Amino acid sequence: MVKDQTRYLRLANITKLINTKLELREVLNHVVTAISEEIVQCDSVGIYLPQQDGSFRGFVGKPEVINGMTLDMHIIDTDFDLLAKEVIETQRTIYIPDTSKDHRPDPRAVEGFKIKSLLVLPITGEMELFGLVFLFDYGIPMNLTEIEIQTVQSYVNMAAVAIQNAKLLTNKEELIQEKQLLLDITRDLSLCSTMQEALDICFLYIERVLGNNNIGVHLIDPSVQMKIKPATINRNSDWSAEAWVKSHVEIKFDDENDKVFREVIASRKAELIPDVFADDRVNHKVCRYFGIQSMFILPIVSMGKVLGLIVIADLQQKSPNYAKASQQLTQSIIDTTASTLLNLLNMEKQELIIEQRTAEITEKNNELETAMKELKRISREKELILHSAGEGIFGLDLHGVITFCNPAAAMMLGYKIKNELIGKPVSIIYNENNTNKDEVIFFRQDQSSFPVEYVRSSIKEGNRIVGDVVTFKDISERKKMEKEIRYHAYYDSLTNLPNRVLLKDRMEQGLSFAHTLKEKAAVLFMDLDRFKSVNDLLGHSYGDILLTHVARRICACLPKGATASRQGGDEFIIYLPCIDSEAEVIEVAEKIVDQFNKPFNLKGHEMHIHSSIGISLYPQDGQTAELLIKNADIAMYQSKTVSGSSYQFYHLAMDIRTFENVKFENALYKALDHGELELYFQPQIDYSTRTIIGTEALLRWNHSTEGLISPDRFIALAEETGLIVPIGEWVIRSACKQIKKWQEKGYPPIVVSVNLSARQFEQNNLFQTVKGILDEVGVSPELLCLEITENQIIKNTELTIQTMKELQAIGIKMSIDDFGTGYSSLGYLKNLPINALKIDKSFIQELKSNDDNSAIANTIITLAKNLGLDVVAEGVETLEQAEFLASKECYIMQGYYFNVPQKVNEFESTYLAIKGEFL
Repeated sequence: MVKDQTRYLRLANITKLINTKLELREVLNHVVTAISEEIVQCDSVGIYLPQQDGSFRGFVGKPEVINGMTLDMHIIDTDFDLLAKEVIETQRTIYIPDTSKDHRPDPRAVEGFKIKSLLVLPITGEMELFGLVFLFDYGIPMNLTEIEIQTVQSYVNMAAVAIQNAKLLTNKEELIQEKQLLLDITRDLSLCSTMQEALDICFLYIERVLGNNNIGVHLIDPSVQMKIKPATINRNSDWSAEAWVKSHVEIKFDDENDKVFREVIASRKAELIPDVFADDRVNHKVCRYFGIQSMFILPIVSMGKVLGLIVIADLQQKSPNYAKASQQLTQSIIDTTASTLLNLLNMEKQELIIEQRTAEITEKNNELETAMKELKRISREKELILHSAGEGIFGLDLHGVITFCNPAAAMMLGYKIKNELIGKPVSIIYNENNTNKDEVIFFRQDQSSFPVEYVRSSIKEGNRIVGDVVTFKDISERKKMEKEIRYHAYYDSLTNLPNRVLLKDRMEQGLSFAHTLKEKAAVLFMDLDRFKSVNDLLGHSYGDILLTHVARRICACLPKGATASRQGGDEFIIYLPCIDSEAEVIEVAEKIVDQFNKPFNLKGHEMHIHSSIGISLYPQDGQTAELLIKNADIAMYQSKTVSGSSYQFYHLAMDIRTFENVKFENALYKALDHGELELYFQPQIDYSTRTIIGTEALLRWNHSTEGLISPDRFIALAEETGLIVPIGEWVIRSACKQIKKWQEKGYPPIVVSVNLSARQFEQNNLFQTVKGILDEVGVSPELLCLEITENQIIKNTELTIQTMKELQAIGIKMSIDDFGTGYSSLGYLKNLPINALKIDKSFIQELKSNDDNSAIANTIITLAKNLGLDVVAEGVETLEQAEFLASKECYIMQGYYFNVPQKVNEFESTYLAIKGEFL
């Protein structure tokens, strides 16, 4: 009873210590003391916490020094300490009462400390491992009871609470610090008036976060065809800004064609290169010149626009220790700076114009103020002082007669003699009764007009009004600019065709008119069939030229009253109002098709471009602009099924086909749930012994109403919709389950091959998924072979190869399928983690002793042998093919010559239930 009370007091005391927010080390020291006082037969208690490199290092314990080593000098080596490894993996407490009967503890520690018994407990909370606790003796077994172990667990739970609180507090403090840092930089940036000030502040905060002062910026110059160029560098850098920029010029560093720069700009994602000389994309010459060991490159992006790049260079070490949180915070700093930079870029020219205009207005206002003062002091005859003002000024008496005029007013009004206006009524200049203040017009002497802004003010002598003074300025240029702005709001700036806004307005008005008069109308939806190839081959500037040519050719085909509009990209819509018959529409469509039979000349490059046109008619195909455009779009896609330039009228069956496609896609979604997917198996034969050595699992869809559906119909759809990921997981699980069933039936073991798609490799958890299935089913990894094509590797080389290495490391075989049809270099092939190559069937089907296919097949066989790889010939259909391959020492074969893919029962009875040769 007394012992229980003492324990409760200890626990209460530790709880109190946790709540008082003491340092973690102090709280854990109390936990260690409590355990050692509770378990008196224990000679040593130690708490070990995880490190950033994944190891566990001593933190607190008793005694603090063992064999001349302090506890923090002790790191757990899980290669020797299998007990600690098991506790880490399972997060379960393990007690070993007799170390002589258990091999898991580190034998070096057992021998060195004469450990007879050992207790290891995980410190956990919310499924997370916070650390380990070790209790052991120095030669006399502890003989712990279950109650004593539970008691220790109670104290360990208190340690978990303390560690968790400490972590939460640390995370909270870091978040507060990050938030405050971002608030600080936002405040500092708001005070910046130049780009250099903004960049200096950005550099200051990045240096504070990463501890690296070598920070430079390369900016995109929008005025020089988006050219990238080095701009400036951190003031605290090892180089001066002038020397840094000059060095880039001297060594002829081409920012625009630097591979890493282009990739970061294209992806808009940061790139950390831990070792610049291990990366072929990096300009090694530049890195050697500046002494760069590693680089961290981040994009400057604002409002979807890339403004440039921030480059952080490390001169001291490879693989700088930038924590993920620090990297993310650095990107946040740059994102915050980016908006300020964009504003400053946009405002640079505006500020110059505003400064000039402000200076002019200030000067004119000063002149006007001086003139007004003079008006109060001197007679109207002396008002010619206002002649110096740049804006037009004239005076009126109470009857509206002009009494004076400055030279600027006379010049703007077209009078060569400055006094010619004096004595004439103001009505010759403007209409005083005009109430439209938004559009005030002044007339020149030749009766031409121009828009103005004017102010009319009373002239007083004492309290008596003696006349008015009118100050005006010509706003013709401003009105012109406003007109241009209005034009660009309704017209495409590239082709000068109406844009979607103006098209919609015209169509709505036209359809309303057609409805009232019971007339017909048509909509043609057109796009270019090879437009992307022009941009890819020649560049976007040539694509723009092509679009302008297309616009001109379309307009040349249209009748009066029709509207051609560019919707964006290579899409055009034509609205034909007031048509009498389909024949009129066909005539226009055929004129456009005929225009596309002639090549386009793009600055000396002759291009043949086809167009696809879809046509919808009002009112039968739709009674709104939106529906007519939608149905014309559907018809356009139907037109694409015809080679060359063509047109198609919309009809309801097109929607029905679209519905059928959606229905087919929905059926594929349900195929897994309804159990409609199944595996067929095709044997892989060793031709030299005429025996089976493996099989390939092939997916089939047995639709409930349509029957067996070819993979050619649904695999591409599964890839497009992402269903290939759950389907692929089902295939792997089903193949493993079948391997297990064959093992349970006593059949000899064979390797089962399964194809993987690129979409599966894009999932970060592919390795965990495959390993989890193997563990769940209980199948040896050596009986599973995963196949991937060359092109899949190229799509995401780094992630794919890393995943392949992880799979191969646990015993799974890796094979390259359809080898010879992809784009892998032979030099690169030797570095891939693979076990076998599969010769694509296209090289097997027409093998002859002297043709190209036989030469390619022979080369692949020789290559595989030299690399120590197995080689499998797939698509073997004849005896001649098999004999040829055998003559080249390629014995593993697969194809219809041996058998077609079979259901599992047929495959078992044919190949597994009998022994001996099969041929």
